[in-house]
Amino acid sequence: MYIDELIEIAIKEDIGDGDHTSLACIPNNATGTAHLLVKEDGIIAGIELAERIFSRIDSNLSFNKLLNDGDTIKKGDLAFIIKGNRQSILQAERLVLNFMQRMSGIATSTAYYVSLVDGLNTKILDTRKTTPGLREIEKWAVKIGGGENHRMGLYDMIMIKDNHIDYAGGIDKAIKTTVDYLKTNNRDLRIEIEARDLDELHQILSVGMIDRIMLDNFSYDDLRTAVKLINGKYETEASGGITEKTIRNYAECGVDYISVGALTHQIKSLDLSLKAI
Repeated sequence: MYIDELIEIAIKEDIGDGDHTSLACIPNNATGTAHLLVKEDGIIAGIELAERIFSRIDSNLSFNKLLNDGDTIKKGDLAFIIKGNRQSILQAERLVLNFMQRMSGIATSTAYYVSLVDGLNTKILDTRKTTPGLREIEKWAVKIGGGENHRMGLYDMIMIKDNHIDYAGGIDKAIKTTVDYLKTNNRDLRIEIEARDLDELHQILSVGMIDRIMLDNFSYDDLRTAVKLINGKYETEASGGITEKTIRNYAECGVDYISVGALTHQIKSLDLSLKAI
């Protein structure tokens, strides 16, 4: 499984041929206890991953979960207690914190964006603007924060964007060759296509054969017009420069989804600390 492979890479990167500081100054049979201390308000994420990391480092460690992924946290809360070999706890400490701080930052940011469209039917999506190698955990954190995942990569959904349209020779050719490709290769993938303006939207609607239309950098007026023209026949997604100050206005135009790249590429990690007790 990819998460397990990621843990192995992180162990090699951080521990290498040994945690020589712990090996040098802590007896190898010494046991102890530590807890994860929350130092900043937000949404906790990565507890399940932390348990897997501790277990990988030392299967004899005892992990006592006090909070669950997705819980709202306040400064001073305790997320879990870990007991066992002190060397093992210290070997896992930075790995756990690196993952959990980033995941909690993403979950916290996502929950905030979701709250901005509260009461509306619009759902918040992530994008492929992720840290190379960390996409799965970053998108996992988005889900924990209440958002939804867009495609995981280039392989699990068709997304025909402006460059694809231009290279293919236009909207009609891009859609029809895509449909032919899927049939020829026996692939069952959903098709999304980007519209840059109302003229392109009319072209898309005349061709059809897609599942979702991304309305990119539309004004509020044009977005409302577009949603009315589509009239529920296809899913709608707004994208392009949408911020926390404008997201509710876009959602009020009636789109099904709003994609926000900032969920995963403009992140402030949440402050957490593993403390010996």
